[in-house]
Amino acid sequence: MAHRILLVDDEPNVLTALERVLFDEDYEVDTANSGEQALERVAAKDYTIIVSDERMPGMGGAEFLSRVKELRPNTIRMLLTGQASLESTMKAVNGGEIYRFFLKPWDDHQVVLALRSAVEKFELEDENRRLLRTVKRQSAELKQLEKSFPGISDLRKDEGGRYVLEEISDAEAEAIIAEYGRP
Repeated sequence: MAHRILLVDDEPNVLTALERVLFDEDYEVDTANSGEQALERVAAKDYTIIVSDERMPGMGGAEFLSRVKELRPNTIRMLLTGQASLESTMKAVNGGEIYRFFLKPWDDHQVVLALRSAVEKFELEDENRRLLRTVKRQSAELKQLEKSFPGISDLRKDEGGRYVLEEISDAEAEAIIAEYGRP
């Protein structure tokens, strides 16, 4: 799956330069020239990463990324700024939970490496969310099994101190399978 990246800047030459940096990467790249336009795109599509300029007419990058956090909390957010104003950068980092920020002019290689790192972070977090859903589902199933078959999940220790599940009869196993189905 190609990851989708949204680049947001009010300067067309900056968007073109960033697209050129990402040309050889396996990303689907969209662009927007304002925070408002970018929010429309974010409402319509999921993005793995959003890279936004800080200083734009209308809605600035800090406000835009903060709103993205509310709409798409799993999207990795990055900030691009021409002025290294500590106050506005910290506001953006804190309000929008920015993963990374870059100063203009940027180093192409650093941007590519940061995006690769962000994709890896996204994939790990996505896998963690998937595993958590699985654990929650399995926990609910175990609770239901315990209701129907009290003691089925009880553990005991053997003489070696290892935990052992009590054996169940073939008839009990078949009853469980019949009631809950096969995976």
